[in-house]
Amino acid sequence: MIVEGVEITHPEKVFFSREGLTKLDLVRYYQAVAEPLLSTLGGRPLLMERYPDGASGKSFFQKRVPKSAPPWLTTTVVSTPNGTTSDALVAADLAHVLWAVNQGCLGFHVWPIRAAAPEITDELRVDLDPSPGVTFAQVAEAAARTREFLAGEGISSWIKTTGSRGLHVYVALEPLWDSYAVRAAAVALARELERRHPELITAQWWKEERGARVFVDFNQNAPHKTVFGAWCARPRVGAQVSTPISWDELASVDPDSLTIATVPARLAELGDPWTARTPQSLEPLLARSRADLASGLMDAPWPPVYPKMPGEPPRVAPSRAKRTIDG
Repeated sequence: MIVEGVEITHPEKVFFSREGLTKLDLVRYYQAVAEPLLSTLGGRPLLMERYPDGASGKSFFQKRVPKSAPPWLTTTVVSTPNGTTSDALVAADLAHVLWAVNQGCLGFHVWPIRAAAPEITDELRVDLDPSPGVTFAQVAEAAARTREFLAGEGISSWIKTTGSRGLHVYVALEPLWDSYAVRAAAVALARELERRHPELITAQWWKEERGARVFVDFNQNAPHKTVFGAWCARPRVGAQVSTPISWDELASVDPDSLTIATVPARLAELGDPWTARTPQSLEPLLARSRADLASGLMDAPWPPVYPKMPGEPPRVAPSRAKRTIDG
């Protein structure tokens, strides 16, 4: 069958086994949320997470659009931390999303850049990651404290569920900074949140130092990093969606109830809670970053796949470093 000009093969294939939802159900979902979906994904490169046999089956990440792809697909060259380049799919319109769905894509991981201006990072993404033993209520409290702090800096923020256990706080940015500056701002944000709420929030990169706290994953803003897309279905058997919500809903939202079966009606009733997003200045957070470095703090650790960075501490877990010194 043809939908939005895209051939959808085997529309009856079950993608989400718990509810028996099919490939066609997912296609219809993306049609229903196309406007807000493309307002956040539009023009951005996508990393595809493919599940050819549905959410219960095996999966793989696909950075490159296959050579068999139709010639009308829009792509752009992106690179990995080690410099490897690939032609990534661009969310140019709904047809591009549905083409990927037909390939079994059940997860869209979105770059914080536009294909038309790859040198500019125009989103700060605050990934609130629950450590083992942390409840969703604690994550929600950490999100509220994040919003509170950002507002005190004159920065407006918006929130979405991840489709799993965490929450993402987003800040739309003025087109002035690259990914290195945005990561530096994220590090400063994480450190200040930990200072203010040390029992609830941690900025510690090493898992052994986090305890039962919410980790602010600043490295999700490192160059070449992607974050799971807003309005995108998650590869879970319940067909959960990473859903933008209003701040008023934070204390009562049930992330597991937000699925491809329920989100369209919710959108029709409540509208898109992100419609008022406007570009913000990163300068208040960058000023805090400069102050941290001037006080003697080093940069925070980078992920192991990245080259060693200037001002970065040793990439070794504290317990291992202690054993080396003691030994």
